[in-house]
Amino acid sequence: MEHTVEAAKSSIENVDLATFFIGDALCGMDILKVQEINKLLNMTVVPQAPEYVKGILNLRGQIVTVIDLGRKLGLSITEIGPDTRNMIVNSQNEYIGFLVDRIGDVVKTDIDKVEPPPSNIGGVQGRYFEGVLKTENSLVGILNVEEVLKEES
Repeated sequence: MEHTVEAAKSSIENVDLATFFIGDALCGMDILKVQEINKLLNMTVVPQAPEYVKGILNLRGQIVTVIDLGRKLGLSITEIGPDTRNMIVNSQNEYIGFLVDRIGDVVKTDIDKVEPPPSNIGGVQGRYFEGVLKTENSLVGILNVEEVLKEES
């Protein structure tokens, strides 16, 4: 019996991170938070929206608010190019698109290898990140999706 509990416990500790780039910054989020990744970039501008809101789009009947993640995090504005992608996440039953410069690889890791975020990561406030993961050749900032989506007060 203990063996199955241990096996279940170890499967919870493994996490797959969908990684992506905002400028040169490598970020990631739990792949289970990602509904889909697409190239839908034909957005309708929303008047009076915060400057980081790129617009809205219709995804198979669902209205998706698209956020320029680079701008929201205080990095560079995402320039739309051939590698630009929209990462669709579902937060509190609302679909949100994170506009990113390009998609990286899926990184498998143990949750214990994730370190607490520093107070700032490459100029971005640490509150936007759940932690950082050091891989062989890079540092991945793990995005705190709910914190990114909080309204500025």
